[in-house]
Amino acid sequence: QVQLVESGGGLVQPGGSLRLSCAASGSISTILTMTWYRQTPNKQDEYVAIITSNGGTNYGDSVKGRFTISRDNAKNTVYLQMNSLKPEDTALYYCHAQASSGAYWGQGTQVTVSS
Repeated sequence: QVQLVESGGGLVQPGGSLRLSCAASGSISTILTMTWYRQTPNKQDEYVAIITSNGGTNYGDSVKGRFTISRDNAKNTVYLQMNSLKPEDTALYYCHAQASSGAYWGQGTQVTVSS
């Protein structure tokens, strides 16, 4: 079993930055990939970014060049640095872990980009 807890969401003005965190606990060694998804206010689910166990990364087209996913293995935490935020980035951001034991989700953290 893997438990995920997201944090770092909030209200930010357009052009601003936020850093989301996803802290993992439990069977950490079984995690293969960690992914950020988001659900927009109109309930559309979007892929944001992924980081693999060997550090490889990939991003959704809408966030390329603005968002950066990283990991701190010592803290069992994955981060999503979000820069140049736009109103269309407003969403509930979820952390997902694909482990050998199954797939796990966090509870989500709300990001609102508005002036």
